[in-house]
Amino acid sequence: MESKKNLVLLGMMASGKSTIGNLVSKKLGLKFYDIDKIIEKEMNMTISQIFNEKNEIFFRSLEEKTVFKILKNKKSVISLGGGAFSNEKLRKEIVSNHISFWLDCSNKTLINRIRKNKRRPLANKLTNKELIELIIKRKKNYMKANFRIDCDKLNKIQTINYIAKLYETI
Repeated sequence: MESKKNLVLLGMMASGKSTIGNLVSKKLGLKFYDIDKIIEKEMNMTISQIFNEKNEIFFRSLEEKTVFKILKNKKSVISLGGGAFSNEKLRKEIVSNHISFWLDCSNKTLINRIRKNKRRPLANKLTNKELIELIIKRKKNYMKANFRIDCDKLNKIQTINYIAKLYETI
């Protein structure tokens, strides 16, 4: 059975949402939307610049509007920003009307990936202990996704194939 619902990827920054989303969309022949990239293009600023020059409240408001707009599409792959699923309105809409996949990585994996990338506005200012606290806080919401993908047990190709197979059977 072919789903008309959107496939929504969520998880912490550096969990692989953009990379996996792009590849899953190609495998399934669906359009791909990366929310952070859409916001950066619309604002002509990086996410870090938006956080620094505007503020997080401004960003979260823009993020909410952007996600709701993109969710109006059907049969698309959507990669959320790391904090988007913390928004209760977005979370309820996504869980109720779309197919959500939480890309779950261990704290160690996430911290290693985050520290390699300086483009993450929240993470750059946090110690490893604070990052773990943020991960724990966000996981409480991520657990509400329709599916949990253990990314530490699957390589990239296995992850893509597994998500595509689940999506195609819904």
